[in-house]
Amino acid sequence: MRIFLLILLLAIALEFTFIYPALAVDTSNGAKIFNANCASCHIGGGNILIEQKTLKKEALSKYLENYDFDSIAAITHQVQNGKNAMPAFKDKLTPQEIMELATYVSQQAELGW
Repeated sequence: MRIFLLILLLAIALEFTFIYPALAVDTSNGAKIFNANCASCHIGGGNILIEQKTLKKEALSKYLENYDFDSIAAITHQVQNGKNAMPAFKDKLTPQEIMELATYVSQQAELGW
C-alpha cells in the first residue's frame, strides 16, 4: 500500500511539473517584477491609461489573442512586444523574468486581483 501511495504522489507531482510548468515559476519574484515595472500603469490590475483594458480576466480574454487557450503565452507575448501605449519589455527583462511576470499576472487575474 505504501508503494502504491508513493507512486501515486510521484505521478501527481510529475503531472504538475510537465502539464502545468507555470506553477513551478516563482510567483513572489513575479510580484516584485510587476511592482517594479508594471504597477505604475496597472496598479491593482487596473489600467490608468485605457480604463477598459485592465489586467482582469475578462478584459485579458477580450483583448489578448489566444488568452483563453494559453493565458501565460498570451501575456508573455504582450509583455515582450508591447502594444499601443504599452512598451515592449523584451530588451529590459530576461525571458525568465517575463515568464515569472506572466505567471503572476495570470494568477492574479484568476483570483480577481
